[in-house]
Amino acid sequence: MNSEILPAALTGSHAPHSAMRWWQLAVGIVCMMSISSTQYVWTLFTKPLASSLGVPLSTLQVTFSILIVLQTFFSPFQGSLIDRFGPRLLISLGGLLTGLSWVVSSQVNSIWGLYLAYGGLGGLGTGIVYVGIVGLMVRWFPDRRGFAAGMVAAGYGMGAIATTYPIRNAIQSVGYQSALLEFGLIFGAIGLLAAQFLRSPKVELPEARATRPGIADTPPGKMLRSPIFWLLFVMMTLMSTSGLMVTSQMASFAHDFGVADLVVWGTAALPLALTIDRFTNGLTRPFFGFLSDRIGRENTMAIAFALEGLAMAAWLATRADPVLFVLLSGLVFFGWGEIFSLFPSTLTDTFGTRHATTNYGCLYMAQGIGSILGGPLAALLKESTGSWIPVFTLAIGADLVTALLALFVLKSMRAAIGGHGSAQTP
Repeated sequence: MNSEILPAALTGSHAPHSAMRWWQLAVGIVCMMSISSTQYVWTLFTKPLASSLGVPLSTLQVTFSILIVLQTFFSPFQGSLIDRFGPRLLISLGGLLTGLSWVVSSQVNSIWGLYLAYGGLGGLGTGIVYVGIVGLMVRWFPDRRGFAAGMVAAGYGMGAIATTYPIRNAIQSVGYQSALLEFGLIFGAIGLLAAQFLRSPKVELPEARATRPGIADTPPGKMLRSPIFWLLFVMMTLMSTSGLMVTSQMASFAHDFGVADLVVWGTAALPLALTIDRFTNGLTRPFFGFLSDRIGRENTMAIAFALEGLAMAAWLATRADPVLFVLLSGLVFFGWGEIFSLFPSTLTDTFGTRHATTNYGCLYMAQGIGSILGGPLAALLKESTGSWIPVFTLAIGADLVTALLALFVLKSMRAAIGGHGSAQTP
Protein backbone atom coordinates (compact mmCIF):
# COMPACT_ATOMS: atom_id res chain seq x y z
CA MET A 1 0.00 0.00 0.00
CA ASN A 2 1.24 3.51 -0.78
CA SER A 3 2.71 5.14 2.31
CA GLU A 4 0.54 8.20 1.76
CA ILE A 5 -2.78 6.28 1.87
CA LEU A 6 -4.48 5.39 5.14
CA PRO A 7 -6.36 2.12 5.39
CA ALA A 8 -10.09 2.65 4.96
CA ALA A 9 -10.63 1.69 8.60
CA LEU A 10 -8.87 4.86 9.68
CA THR A 11 -11.20 7.37 8.11
CA GLY A 12 -14.04 5.35 6.63
CA SER A 13 -12.68 5.93 3.14
CA HIS A 14 -9.47 5.92 1.18
CA ALA A 15 -8.68 9.48 2.24
CA PRO A 16 -5.12 10.68 1.75
CA HIS A 17 -2.97 9.77 4.68
CA SER A 18 -0.97 12.96 4.22
CA ALA A 19 -3.99 15.24 4.73
CA MET A 20 -4.88 13.70 8.08
CA ARG A 21 -1.39 13.43 9.50
CA TRP A 22 -0.30 16.92 8.46
CA TRP A 23 -3.40 18.32 10.11
CA GLN A 24 -2.54 16.41 13.28
CA LEU A 25 1.00 17.79 13.11
CA ALA A 26 -0.31 21.37 12.88
CA VAL A 27 -2.62 20.87 15.86
CA GLY A 28 0.19 19.26 17.84
CA ILE A 29 2.41 22.28 17.22
CA VAL A 30 -0.29 24.61 18.57
CA CYS A 31 -0.66 22.46 21.70
CA MET A 32 3.09 22.59 22.26
CA MET A 33 3.19 26.36 21.79
CA SER A 34 0.50 26.80 24.44
CA ILE A 35 2.71 25.24 27.14
CA SER A 36 6.17 26.45 26.10
CA SER A 37 6.28 29.72 28.03
CA THR A 38 6.03 27.86 31.34
CA GLN A 39 9.61 26.68 30.86
CA TYR A 40 11.14 29.22 28.52
CA VAL A 41 9.88 32.48 30.04
CA TRP A 42 10.43 31.39 33.64
CA THR A 43 13.75 33.25 33.76
CA LEU A 44 11.91 36.59 33.38
CA PHE A 45 10.02 35.93 36.62
CA THR A 46 13.05 34.97 38.73
CA LYS A 47 14.12 38.46 39.84
CA PRO A 48 10.67 39.81 40.79
CA LEU A 49 9.69 36.54 42.45
CA ALA A 50 12.92 36.32 44.47
CA SER A 51 12.45 39.91 45.61
CA SER A 52 8.75 39.52 46.43
CA LEU A 53 9.13 36.21 48.26
CA GLY A 54 12.42 37.14 49.94
CA VAL A 55 14.36 34.04 48.90
CA PRO A 56 17.78 33.51 47.26
CA LEU A 57 18.07 32.36 43.66
CA SER A 58 19.03 28.79 44.56
CA THR A 59 15.86 28.43 46.65
CA LEU A 60 13.67 29.97 43.97
CA GLN A 61 15.13 27.71 41.27
CA VAL A 62 13.78 24.68 43.11
CA THR A 63 10.48 25.73 41.52
CA PHE A 64 11.98 25.17 38.07
CA SER A 65 13.32 21.77 39.11
CA ILE A 66 9.93 20.72 40.49
CA LEU A 67 8.36 21.79 37.20
CA ILE A 68 10.73 19.70 35.10
CA VAL A 69 10.89 16.74 37.51
CA LEU A 70 7.12 16.37 37.58
CA GLN A 71 6.94 17.04 33.85
CA THR A 72 9.30 14.13 33.30
CA PHE A 73 9.05 11.67 36.19
CA PHE A 74 5.30 11.19 35.78
CA SER A 75 5.55 10.95 32.01
CA PRO A 76 5.62 7.12 31.80
CA PHE A 77 2.35 7.01 33.76
CA GLN A 78 0.92 9.89 31.73
CA GLY A 79 2.01 8.18 28.53
CA SER A 80 0.23 4.95 29.51
CA LEU A 81 -2.97 6.90 30.24
CA ILE A 82 -2.77 8.57 26.83
CA ASP A 83 -2.22 5.20 25.17
CA ARG A 84 -5.30 3.90 26.99
CA PHE A 85 -7.75 6.82 26.82
CA GLY A 86 -6.54 8.67 23.74
CA PRO A 87 -4.87 12.04 23.31
CA ARG A 88 -7.84 14.40 23.27
CA LEU A 89 -9.02 13.88 26.86
CA LEU A 90 -5.61 13.77 28.49
CA ILE A 91 -4.05 16.63 26.51
CA SER A 92 -7.13 18.77 27.21
CA LEU A 93 -6.48 18.15 30.90
CA GLY A 94 -2.81 18.98 30.48
CA GLY A 95 -3.57 22.29 28.79
CA LEU A 96 -5.99 23.26 31.55
CA LEU A 97 -3.51 22.36 34.30
CA THR A 98 -0.81 24.41 32.60
CA GLY A 99 -2.97 27.52 32.45
CA LEU A 100 -4.19 26.93 36.01
CA SER A 101 -0.60 26.78 37.27
CA TRP A 102 -0.04 30.37 36.14
CA VAL A 103 -3.37 31.57 37.53
CA VAL A 104 -2.78 30.04 40.96
CA SER A 105 0.84 31.25 41.00
CA SER A 106 -0.40 34.81 40.59
CA GLN A 107 -2.10 34.53 43.98
CA VAL A 108 0.55 32.80 46.10
CA ASN A 109 2.62 34.67 48.69
CA SER A 110 5.07 32.00 49.81
CA ILE A 111 7.77 29.92 48.18
CA TRP A 112 5.92 26.72 49.08
CA GLY A 113 2.82 27.98 47.33
CA LEU A 114 4.92 28.69 44.25
CA TYR A 115 6.43 25.21 44.42
CA LEU A 116 2.97 23.63 44.45
CA ALA A 117 1.37 25.91 41.84
CA TYR A 118 3.98 26.76 39.23
CA GLY A 119 6.13 23.70 39.85
CA GLY A 120 3.50 21.09 40.71
CA LEU A 121 0.50 21.93 38.54
CA GLY A 122 2.71 23.26 35.76
CA GLY A 123 4.90 20.17 35.73
CA LEU A 124 1.99 17.75 35.54
CA GLY A 125 0.18 19.78 32.88
CA THR A 126 3.12 20.39 30.56
CA GLY A 127 4.27 16.79 30.96
CA ILE A 128 0.95 15.38 29.79
CA VAL A 129 0.92 17.62 26.73
CA TYR A 130 4.58 17.20 25.80
CA VAL A 131 4.85 13.43 26.06
CA GLY A 132 1.42 12.92 24.54
CA ILE A 133 2.11 15.06 21.48
CA VAL A 134 5.56 13.57 20.78
CA GLY A 135 4.26 10.02 21.19
CA LEU A 136 1.33 10.77 18.89
CA MET A 137 3.49 12.25 16.15
CA VAL A 138 5.94 9.34 15.92
CA ARG A 139 2.88 7.12 15.37
CA TRP A 140 1.47 9.35 12.63
CA PHE A 141 4.89 9.73 10.94
CA PRO A 142 6.68 6.37 11.20
CA ASP A 143 8.54 7.15 7.98
CA ARG A 144 9.67 10.63 9.15
CA ARG A 145 10.06 10.27 12.89
CA GLY A 146 12.97 12.65 13.30
CA PHE A 147 11.27 15.38 11.32
CA ALA A 148 7.85 14.96 12.96
CA ALA A 149 9.22 14.87 16.51
CA GLY A 150 11.35 17.86 15.62
CA MET A 151 8.42 19.87 14.31
CA VAL A 152 6.27 19.50 17.42
CA ALA A 153 9.31 20.00 19.62
CA ALA A 154 9.92 23.19 17.61
CA GLY A 155 6.47 24.35 18.65
CA TYR A 156 7.56 23.91 22.25
CA GLY A 157 10.91 25.60 21.66
CA MET A 158 9.59 28.50 19.58
CA GLY A 159 6.24 29.08 21.24
CA ALA A 160 7.69 31.63 23.62
CA ILE A 161 8.85 33.87 20.75
CA ALA A 162 5.39 35.42 20.67
CA THR A 163 5.24 35.84 24.45
CA THR A 164 8.73 36.93 25.60
CA TYR A 165 8.30 40.66 24.97
CA PRO A 166 4.61 40.82 25.96
CA ILE A 167 5.28 39.01 29.24
CA ARG A 168 8.36 41.16 29.97
CA ASN A 169 6.36 44.32 29.25
CA ALA A 170 3.47 43.10 31.40
CA ILE A 171 5.81 42.37 34.30
CA GLN A 172 7.26 45.88 34.05
CA SER A 173 3.93 47.66 33.60
CA VAL A 174 1.41 45.81 35.77
CA GLY A 175 3.58 43.47 37.87
CA TYR A 176 4.36 39.79 37.70
CA GLN A 177 1.11 38.72 39.40
CA SER A 178 -1.09 40.27 36.73
CA ALA A 179 1.18 38.89 34.01
CA LEU A 180 0.81 35.37 35.42
CA LEU A 181 -2.97 35.69 35.67
CA GLU A 182 -3.57 37.11 32.20
CA PHE A 183 -1.27 34.79 30.30
CA GLY A 184 -2.37 31.76 32.31
CA LEU A 185 -5.94 32.27 31.16
CA ILE A 186 -4.78 32.67 27.55
CA PHE A 187 -2.57 29.57 27.56
CA GLY A 188 -5.22 27.39 29.18
CA ALA A 189 -7.88 28.41 26.65
CA ILE A 190 -5.63 27.84 23.62
CA GLY A 191 -4.43 24.44 24.86
CA LEU A 192 -7.95 23.23 25.62
CA LEU A 193 -9.33 24.32 22.25
CA ALA A 194 -6.49 22.84 20.19
CA ALA A 195 -6.67 19.48 21.97
CA GLN A 196 -10.22 18.93 20.74
CA PHE A 197 -8.90 18.25 17.23
CA LEU A 198 -6.37 15.54 18.15
CA ARG A 199 -6.87 11.96 17.00
CA SER A 200 -4.88 8.73 17.15
CA PRO A 201 -4.35 6.45 14.13
CA LYS A 202 -7.04 3.79 14.53
CA VAL A 203 -4.89 1.05 13.04
CA GLU A 204 -1.19 0.38 12.87
CA LEU A 205 0.21 2.16 9.85
CA PRO A 206 2.01 -0.07 7.35
CA GLU A 207 5.19 2.00 7.61
CA ALA A 208 5.31 1.46 11.37
CA ARG A 209 5.79 -2.28 11.20
CA ALA A 210 9.46 -2.73 11.93
CA THR A 211 11.27 -5.74 10.58
CA ARG A 212 13.89 -6.47 13.22
CA PRO A 213 12.63 -9.29 15.44
CA GLY A 214 13.34 -8.90 19.13
CA ILE A 215 13.85 -5.14 18.81
CA ALA A 216 10.64 -3.70 17.42
CA ASP A 217 7.63 -2.92 19.62
CA THR A 218 9.50 -3.50 22.87
CA PRO A 219 7.35 -2.92 25.98
CA PRO A 220 8.67 -0.59 28.70
CA GLY A 221 9.65 -3.37 31.11
CA LYS A 222 11.86 -5.06 28.55
CA MET A 223 13.26 -1.76 27.30
CA LEU A 224 14.37 -0.85 30.82
CA ARG A 225 16.62 -3.92 30.83
CA SER A 226 18.42 -2.79 27.70
CA PRO A 227 21.91 -1.19 27.99
CA ILE A 228 21.07 1.01 24.99
CA PHE A 229 18.20 2.60 26.87
CA TRP A 230 20.40 3.46 29.84
CA LEU A 231 23.10 4.88 27.60
CA LEU A 232 20.47 7.10 25.99
CA PHE A 233 19.24 8.04 29.47
CA VAL A 234 22.73 9.13 30.59
CA MET A 235 23.28 11.07 27.37
CA MET A 236 19.94 12.87 27.62
CA THR A 237 20.65 13.71 31.28
CA LEU A 238 23.98 15.32 30.38
CA MET A 239 22.50 17.33 27.53
CA SER A 240 19.47 18.37 29.59
CA THR A 241 21.76 19.61 32.36
CA SER A 242 23.67 21.98 30.11
CA GLY A 243 20.62 23.29 28.27
CA LEU A 244 18.43 23.73 31.34
CA MET A 245 21.24 25.51 33.16
CA VAL A 246 21.15 28.16 30.45
CA THR A 247 17.35 28.18 30.24
CA SER A 248 16.82 28.69 33.97
CA GLN A 249 19.82 30.87 34.84
CA MET A 250 20.17 33.11 31.77
CA ALA A 251 18.67 36.25 33.29
CA SER A 252 20.86 35.85 36.37
CA PHE A 253 24.19 35.39 34.62
CA ALA A 254 23.34 38.04 32.01
CA HIS A 255 22.96 40.54 34.85
CA ASP A 256 26.14 39.27 36.52
CA PHE A 257 28.03 39.59 33.21
CA GLY A 258 26.78 43.17 32.95
CA VAL A 259 25.10 42.76 29.56
CA ALA A 260 21.41 42.22 30.39
CA ASP A 261 20.33 45.85 29.97
CA LEU A 262 22.89 46.97 27.37
CA VAL A 263 21.28 48.06 24.10
CA VAL A 264 21.77 45.87 21.04
CA TRP A 265 20.06 46.90 17.79
CA GLY A 266 17.76 49.23 19.65
CA THR A 267 16.62 46.94 22.46
CA ALA A 268 17.95 45.44 25.69
CA ALA A 269 20.28 42.48 25.19
CA LEU A 270 18.49 40.01 27.49
CA PRO A 271 14.99 39.98 25.97
CA LEU A 272 16.51 40.14 22.48
CA ALA A 273 18.67 37.11 23.27
CA LEU A 274 15.68 35.25 24.72
CA THR A 275 13.66 35.93 21.57
CA ILE A 276 16.44 34.80 19.24
CA ASP A 277 16.99 31.76 21.46
CA ARG A 278 13.37 30.71 21.12
CA PHE A 279 13.69 30.90 17.34
CA THR A 280 16.93 28.88 17.10
CA ASN A 281 15.75 26.49 19.82
CA GLY A 282 12.73 25.75 17.66
CA LEU A 283 14.46 25.75 14.30
CA THR A 284 17.09 23.23 15.38
CA ARG A 285 14.51 20.52 16.18
CA PRO A 286 13.08 19.88 12.71
CA PHE A 287 16.42 20.79 11.10
CA PHE A 288 18.49 18.19 12.92
CA GLY A 289 15.56 15.77 12.94
CA PHE A 290 15.41 16.02 9.15
CA LEU A 291 19.20 15.68 8.93
CA SER A 292 19.20 12.62 11.19
CA ASP A 293 16.66 10.90 8.93
CA ARG A 294 19.32 11.10 6.23
CA ILE A 295 22.80 10.84 7.78
CA GLY A 296 21.91 8.84 10.90
CA ARG A 297 20.96 9.71 14.46
CA GLU A 298 24.37 9.30 16.07
CA ASN A 299 26.27 11.27 13.43
CA THR A 300 23.79 14.10 13.84
CA MET A 301 24.02 13.95 17.63
CA ALA A 302 27.80 14.28 17.49
CA ILE A 303 27.59 17.37 15.28
CA ALA A 304 24.86 19.10 17.28
CA PHE A 305 26.16 18.33 20.77
CA ALA A 306 29.70 19.42 19.91
CA LEU A 307 28.27 22.61 18.40
CA GLU A 308 26.60 23.52 21.67
CA GLY A 309 29.73 22.86 23.70
CA LEU A 310 31.95 24.95 21.43
CA ALA A 311 29.38 27.76 21.21
CA MET A 312 29.06 27.83 24.99
CA ALA A 313 32.86 28.06 25.36
CA ALA A 314 32.96 31.01 22.94
CA TRP A 315 30.00 32.57 24.77
CA LEU A 316 31.84 32.41 28.10
CA ALA A 317 35.04 33.80 26.59
CA THR A 318 33.23 36.84 25.13
CA ARG A 319 30.64 37.28 27.88
CA ALA A 320 31.16 41.05 28.27
CA ASP A 321 30.31 41.80 24.64
CA PRO A 322 26.52 42.37 24.35
CA VAL A 323 26.32 41.72 20.59
CA LEU A 324 28.22 38.43 20.86
CA PHE A 325 26.18 37.56 23.94
CA VAL A 326 23.01 37.78 21.85
CA LEU A 327 24.38 35.99 18.78
CA LEU A 328 26.15 33.18 20.63
CA SER A 329 23.15 32.56 22.88
CA GLY A 330 21.20 31.73 19.72
CA LEU A 331 23.95 29.36 18.58
CA VAL A 332 24.02 27.65 21.99
CA PHE A 333 20.30 26.91 21.76
CA PHE A 334 20.63 25.80 18.14
CA GLY A 335 23.07 23.15 19.41
CA TRP A 336 20.83 22.09 22.30
CA GLY A 337 17.14 22.06 21.37
CA GLU A 338 17.45 19.18 18.91
CA ILE A 339 17.73 16.68 21.76
CA PHE A 340 13.92 16.71 21.76
CA SER A 341 13.81 15.37 18.21
CA LEU A 342 16.90 13.16 18.19
CA PHE A 343 16.30 11.22 21.40
CA PRO A 344 12.63 10.28 20.83
CA SER A 345 13.26 9.30 17.21
CA THR A 346 16.33 7.23 18.18
CA LEU A 347 14.36 5.53 20.94
CA THR A 348 11.48 4.71 18.58
CA ASP A 349 13.88 3.47 15.90
CA THR A 350 15.31 1.07 18.45
CA PHE A 351 12.27 -0.08 20.42
CA GLY A 352 9.35 0.31 17.99
CA THR A 353 6.19 2.42 17.78
CA ARG A 354 3.55 0.40 19.65
CA HIS A 355 4.71 1.60 23.09
CA ALA A 356 6.29 4.81 21.83
CA THR A 357 4.48 7.21 24.17
CA THR A 358 5.15 5.24 27.35
CA ASN A 359 8.71 4.38 26.33
CA TYR A 360 9.56 7.99 25.62
CA GLY A 361 8.03 8.89 28.96
CA CYS A 362 10.67 6.70 30.61
CA LEU A 363 13.50 8.39 28.71
CA TYR A 364 12.04 11.86 29.24
CA MET A 365 12.65 11.45 32.97
CA ALA A 366 16.29 12.22 32.20
CA GLN A 367 15.34 15.84 31.73
CA GLY A 368 14.05 15.89 35.31
CA ILE A 369 17.48 14.94 36.61
CA GLY A 370 19.03 17.52 34.29
CA SER A 371 16.76 20.21 35.74
CA ILE A 372 18.06 19.52 39.25
CA LEU A 373 21.68 19.59 38.15
CA GLY A 374 21.24 22.62 35.90
CA GLY A 375 18.80 24.49 38.16
CA PRO A 376 19.27 24.72 41.95
CA LEU A 377 22.57 22.80 42.05
CA ALA A 378 24.10 25.02 39.36
CA ALA A 379 22.87 28.11 41.24
CA LEU A 380 24.29 26.69 44.47
CA LEU A 381 27.67 26.10 42.79
CA LYS A 382 27.69 29.70 41.61
CA GLU A 383 26.78 30.97 45.05
CA SER A 384 29.50 28.89 46.72
CA THR A 385 32.24 29.83 44.24
CA GLY A 386 31.10 33.36 43.46
CA SER A 387 31.53 32.72 39.74
CA TRP A 388 29.65 31.30 36.78
CA ILE A 389 32.86 29.94 35.24
CA PRO A 390 32.78 26.55 37.06
CA VAL A 391 29.12 26.14 36.08
CA PHE A 392 29.86 26.82 32.42
CA THR A 393 32.92 24.58 32.46
CA LEU A 394 30.90 21.59 33.66
CA ALA A 395 28.13 22.28 31.13
CA ILE A 396 30.64 22.48 28.25
CA GLY A 397 32.24 19.23 29.39
CA ALA A 398 28.85 17.50 29.48
CA ASP A 399 28.13 18.54 25.89
CA LEU A 400 31.45 17.31 24.51
CA VAL A 401 31.35 14.01 26.42
CA THR A 402 27.86 13.31 25.10
CA ALA A 403 28.96 14.01 21.52
CA LEU A 404 31.75 11.43 21.91
CA LEU A 405 29.36 8.88 23.46
CA ALA A 406 27.00 9.25 20.50
CA LEU A 407 29.70 8.75 17.90
CA PHE A 408 31.82 6.04 19.50
CA VAL A 409 29.54 4.13 21.89
CA LEU A 410 25.86 4.49 20.94
CA LYS A 411 26.55 4.07 17.24
CA SER A 412 28.39 0.78 17.69
CA MET A 413 25.83 -0.58 20.17
CA ARG A 414 22.92 0.10 17.83
CA ALA A 415 24.80 -1.25 14.84
CA ALA A 416 25.35 -4.49 16.74
CA ILE A 417 21.58 -5.04 16.95
CA GLY A 418 20.90 -3.87 13.42
CA GLY A 419 20.28 -0.17 14.07
CA HIS A 420 23.15 1.03 11.87
CA GLY A 421 22.81 4.49 13.32
CA SER A 422 19.94 5.53 11.11
CA ALA A 423 16.19 5.68 10.96
CA GLN A 424 14.57 2.27 10.95
CA THR A 425 11.64 2.28 8.59
CA PRO A 426 10.85 -0.59 6.27
